[in-house]
Amino acid sequence: MATFVKGLIGSILVAYLAMKWTAPSFDPESLKGARVLVTGASSGIGEQMAYHYARFGAQIVITARREKVLQQVAERCLSLGAQKALHIAADMAIESDPERVVDFALEKLGGLDYLILNHIGPTTFGMWEGDVEHTRWLMKVNFFSYIQMAWRALPSLEQSKGSLVVVSSLLGKMTNPFTLPYSSTKFALNGFFGSLYHELAMKKSNVSISICSLGLIDTDSAMEKVRGVTNVPAYPATEAALNIIIAGATRQLDLYYPWFTQPEDN
Repeated sequence: MATFVKGLIGSILVAYLAMKWTAPSFDPESLKGARVLVTGASSGIGEQMAYHYARFGAQIVITARREKVLQQVAERCLSLGAQKALHIAADMAIESDPERVVDFALEKLGGLDYLILNHIGPTTFGMWEGDVEHTRWLMKVNFFSYIQMAWRALPSLEQSKGSLVVVSSLLGKMTNPFTLPYSSTKFALNGFFGSLYHELAMKKSNVSISICSLGLIDTDSAMEKVRGVTNVPAYPATEAALNIIIAGATRQLDLYYPWFTQPEDN
């Protein structure tokens, strides 16, 4: 048994070192003055991404549903070093809001270098009881608004040789109970943006796509749902946020966080 454990630890260490050795180099200075739109930025991973971008000296537009909380996040971004920090409240279930948010960012920042799609709609953690309407609504928030915003921003990202970053989930890579509506939206994201990556490559586009598949992150909303249900360890939102930013800045197609969740064939 001891030999097996030593071998397992050695294999994990080799995989980790190989990943770090081959990872693209990240230059924090590349984000100074970068024009960034972050969705779902009033809390959790999105809020932490806004703070990281602020520390790097970026120009930021943040969006979510809660106006007062967004204002507080924007004020903190300015105190952390953001060149600009603007906010716009929006509901991604409203048909016109995704495009309205992109248009606001384009107008206020004069273009975009990074579009970070991170927002999600609330859903329950439990057995599916046939609520088709909720699943349809969640698909609108978690999927259709993403493709609306991406399409609206693509011309500007093309001009700036920018990056489109999609925050997805390991639950969009493997099937699990208790998360059917949520998992469905994440599978849709992975399929759509994975395919869009190939179409952009065929067009020799300047735009990079990064698809970020996250494990359990210690956001308040996530921990509230799984408390007492699972003993799976949760990983820090601030670290997840930084890894997402680095993936976009270094134009990586796939990010798995935590790193050891990456499939062997990727």
